Amino acid sequence: MDTLVGTAPTSVPTALRKLYFLRFAFAAVWAALLFATADTLGALTVVLLVIYPLFDVACAVVDHRSARAHAQPVRGLYVNIALSTLTGIGLAVAATSGIPAVLRVWGAWAITAGVVQLVVGAARRQLGGQWAMIASGGISTLAGATFLAQAGKDGASLTNLAGYAFVGGVFFLVSALRLGRTRTA
Repeated sequence: MDTLVGTAPTSVPTALRKLYFLRFAFAAVWAALLFATADTLGALTVVLLVIYPLFDVACAVVDHRSARAHAQPVRGLYVNIALSTLTGIGLAVAATSGIPAVLRVWGAWAITAGVVQLVVGAARRQLGGQWAMIASGGISTLAGATFLAQAGKDGASLTNLAGYAFVGGVFFLVSALRLGRTRTA
C-alpha cells in the first residue's frame, strides 16, 4: 500500500533519509557560521538568518515531490513551505530593526513550524524513524517561546539560534539513521 496506514514504498524512506542527512549537514555548518557571527547583525549574519528558512523551503519542496509521487499526505508540507517563505521575508525585514525583532520572528517561526513538524512526524510514524521528528517539533515549539521571551530582555543574542539549529540537525541525523535501520530490518 502507498498510504501511511500500510507499508510505505521503499523509495520514500530512502528519499527522506538522504534529505535528513543533508539537513543535518546544513544545520551543522550553518550553526557554526552563525555562532561565529552572532554578536552583531552584519551582512553575513543577516544572509545566514534569511538562508536558513529558505533552505527549509527547498527541503520541503523536495520532500513534497517525493511524498506526492508515492501518494503520501502533503498538507503539512504546504503549510511548512508557506511558513518558511514568510519567515525568510520576515527575518530580512526584522534584521533592519535589531536582534530582538529577529528573535521575535524566529520564535514565532519555531513555534508554528514545530507544531507542523509534530503533525507531519505523527502522520509518518509508520515510516519509522519519526519519533525524533516528533520530539524535535515539541522542542522547537518550546524553544520558540524561549526566543520570544529572550527578545524582551537586555543583551538579547542570536547565539541560541545556532544551538537550536544544531540540535534540530541532530534530530534529522537521528531520523536518517533510524530510517536506514527501519528499511533494513
